[in-house]
Amino acid sequence: MEADSSKAKLVAACVIGGIVLGASVVALHVAGPVAIPGLPPVDALRRRFRRRRRPVRVYMDGCFDMMHYGHCNALRQARALGDQLVVGVVSDDEITANKGPPVTPLRERMVMVGAVKWVDDVIPDAPYAITEEFMKKLFTEYNIDYIIHGDDPCLLPDGTDAYALAKNAGRYKQIKRTEGVSTTDIVGRMLLCVRERSASDRRNHSSLQRQFSSGHGQKIDDSGTGTGTRISHFLPTSRRIVQFSNSRGPGPDSRIVYIDGAFDLFHAGHVEILRLARGLGDFLLVGIHTDQTISSTRGPHRPIMNLHERSLSVLACRYVDEVIIGAPWDISKDMITTFNISLVVQGTIAENMDFAKDESHPYAVPMEMGIFRRLASPLDITTSTIIRRIVSNHEAYQKRNEKKEASEKKYYESKNFVNGE
Repeated sequence: MEADSSKAKLVAACVIGGIVLGASVVALHVAGPVAIPGLPPVDALRRRFRRRRRPVRVYMDGCFDMMHYGHCNALRQARALGDQLVVGVVSDDEITANKGPPVTPLRERMVMVGAVKWVDDVIPDAPYAITEEFMKKLFTEYNIDYIIHGDDPCLLPDGTDAYALAKNAGRYKQIKRTEGVSTTDIVGRMLLCVRERSASDRRNHSSLQRQFSSGHGQKIDDSGTGTGTRISHFLPTSRRIVQFSNSRGPGPDSRIVYIDGAFDLFHAGHVEILRLARGLGDFLLVGIHTDQTISSTRGPHRPIMNLHERSLSVLACRYVDEVIIGAPWDISKDMITTFNISLVVQGTIAENMDFAKDESHPYAVPMEMGIFRRLASPLDITTSTIIRRIVSNHEAYQKRNEKKEASEKKYYESKNFVNGE
């Protein structure tokens, strides 16, 4: 009897509680939300919640000519300041008017920027200087919250700040410039290689590439004019490699595709062949050859970029899952087993194809195993293509570099520590 009485009381309590709760809901629906002292109104909370849910969109623009790991690191830092990164790529005409002729045309620069794994959207033909009209377009059409630039000054030909409008609007944020590389520096390396090559018959020079790799000599001047090109010091750190790396590895059943090469002066041709290679599997492993291997196969003046610089450029590509820093020239069976490689690929456009004539060549083992495939390269571009562009317009790029070097010298002389990554 006591058990039946307890059950009856429990049922009665549930029924009464349900009636009270239902009445409360009806009352709230009819009367509207009730303000509780000390708490914001419900509508205000809803609006605040909706604002928080909207992703923070940041904008960064640039020429991105001969795109390198410094550009990629700037984009990585910009992306960290928001949820989505929109990148404006300056037009060829605007670059020519403000800095001199670009080495890589807009279509190639668009491929490069779009392939960076921290970029969400790309705007072509962006203006070199952000006008009031373009800034309004960024805020209204692209829903941009902040405009980002590095700590190095960006001055227009008349000496004014290119980002003054964004700063005045309170919508500007700054990131730290990546030390050790710039497009000016890379063009300077190639110009020096041209001079060294022409002077090599007259005097014995050590390879400039070795100086780039080891950081010897702040200034090198072969021209006799007294205007040297600054060879930047790139100081590789484990932290930077971690920042560029993917945190995920291949799954137990992943189809791992392997492609190797120098990837010197990382360009649109590299990006497109990596895109194709990635589409053939679940995980793309890229082998990057050592400086010594490249020098022995392509000449003492190569590579232009050292191993760590080339590795960061490849790691920044959205199609790449992992790299082997200092990959062997020959692909062995042990290497294929160690990395569980399912397919080895190579593009049809490559600079060093002489090995294909030999019976013993780097891809002999994967060929014997039936896991080698040659891919039709989408773009007919090599590192030599980029170098020829510089050489063919030598005087224009020399003038451009001399002008840019003056501003870079001023930046380094007045440089202060800026917190950032």
